[in-house]
Amino acid sequence: MPDSVPGVAFVASDAEAAQLALAELRRYYGTVAPEEADFIVPLGGDGFMLETLHRFVSSGRPIFGMHRGSVGFLMNSYRVDGLYDRLAAAQPVELHPLEMAAWQNGRCQRAIAFNEVSLLRETRQAAKLRISVDDVVRLEELMADGILLSTPVGSTAYNLSAHGPIIPLGAGILALTPISAFRPRRWRGALLPHGVQVRIEALETDKRPVSAVADFTEVRDVVSVEIYENRDIAMTVLFDHEANLEERVFKEQFLS
Repeated sequence: MPDSVPGVAFVASDAEAAQLALAELRRYYGTVAPEEADFIVPLGGDGFMLETLHRFVSSGRPIFGMHRGSVGFLMNSYRVDGLYDRLAAAQPVELHPLEMAAWQNGRCQRAIAFNEVSLLRETRQAAKLRISVDDVVRLEELMADGILLSTPVGSTAYNLSAHGPIIPLGAGILALTPISAFRPRRWRGALLPHGVQVRIEALETDKRPVSAVADFTEVRDVVSVEIYENRDIAMTVLFDHEANLEERVFKEQFLS
């Protein structure tokens, strides 16, 4: 056990398993307010982990999630004993989010995303999009259900479901992946250096309205969206040594 006992704040999703774990851990380790804690321990699934990252993004406190939800790719296994030793030995991963600036007829709404920023059609008609990278038009017209720009940690989520590539954490790249592309039918997306700025313009928005979604923040009826990685924001997520995130991402590439 560490020489000094750190302050740990437990937060939980509404799921029954998470609430039971919350009560159990608080009985065992006590209760510390998040603003006074050294570590924050979310209990739930990956969705709740994303909520926790957004909630505490300005705190700078490291996050050690434990799996008490459905999907737990970003979580550690749940057990009550040995938490202080696990925190002391955990491997840190620094996450930088994407920042989205979504324009609606002269109005701009901003949001960040640790997984991905998606543009999605709002009606039965396919979205028509123009894609620029660092002010150079790279695809004049994409007709598809949408498109997404994914971080490495988000590459195993929606990006993978859309048949995008899995990105190793240290690769320094982002995945630009079409969602059910109709034209050009053979375009499978692109891998981009993490320092680029991507601009996506929605065309024919009167009959092809488009929404932009940054993790779980949605902006409807967008005209254009600019996306870049915000290196000024960093969140530290902790993982048990035997199940670190880099190894999980690597393993995903070999699943059949």
